[in-house]
Amino acid sequence: MTSRRRPSATRNLGFSMIEILVALLLISVGFMNIAGLQTAAKKANYASLQRTTAAILGRDVAEKMRANPVALGGYITAAGGVGGGTLSQPGTTCTSASQCNPGQLAAYDMWLWEQAIDGANESRTINSAVTNTGGLVNPTACITGPSGGLAGVYVITLVWRGLNELNNVSSDTCGTGAGKYGTNEEFRRILQIRTYISP
Repeated sequence: MTSRRRPSATRNLGFSMIEILVALLLISVGFMNIAGLQTAAKKANYASLQRTTAAILGRDVAEKMRANPVALGGYITAAGGVGGGTLSQPGTTCTSASQCNPGQLAAYDMWLWEQAIDGANESRTINSAVTNTGGLVNPTACITGPSGGLAGVYVITLVWRGLNELNNVSSDTCGTGAGKYGTNEEFRRILQIRTYISP
């Protein structure tokens, strides 16, 4: 009669422990990949939000220009553009209570537009310091067109700071040279709207 040998309990326990360690390793690698995907998705969503905001703000000022065609020259910006509080609030606020002429309306529209670009309409207070949370990151906006506000193509350019480095291939100089978008403008993002407006 032959006796059967029973496998030792120690061998079974060791084999199970290795399986558990391998499973834990695979699960932890999976969780790290999920965390990486979550980070990449957040960055992509944020970049998409900035581009969408820029498009909305560009269309907004284009409609204001169309609504006030007599003073198109008042919407053309200086070489450095606007953004970051470069414009001071006009004396006339052009609301329904206080009427204003087309030139005053253009100045008020531009001030409101810069406030929206800077995100002044949305803010939070931390330790009694107010921080803008809306708008674009480090914005610069430029509007160019025919001198004197004549009929023609007007170019609305919005620039902001992105999260990742890119090669800046745009020939437009709006926002360049200020050091806000990296040493080689590698964080500069740009959106342009070209529209024909006639007084």
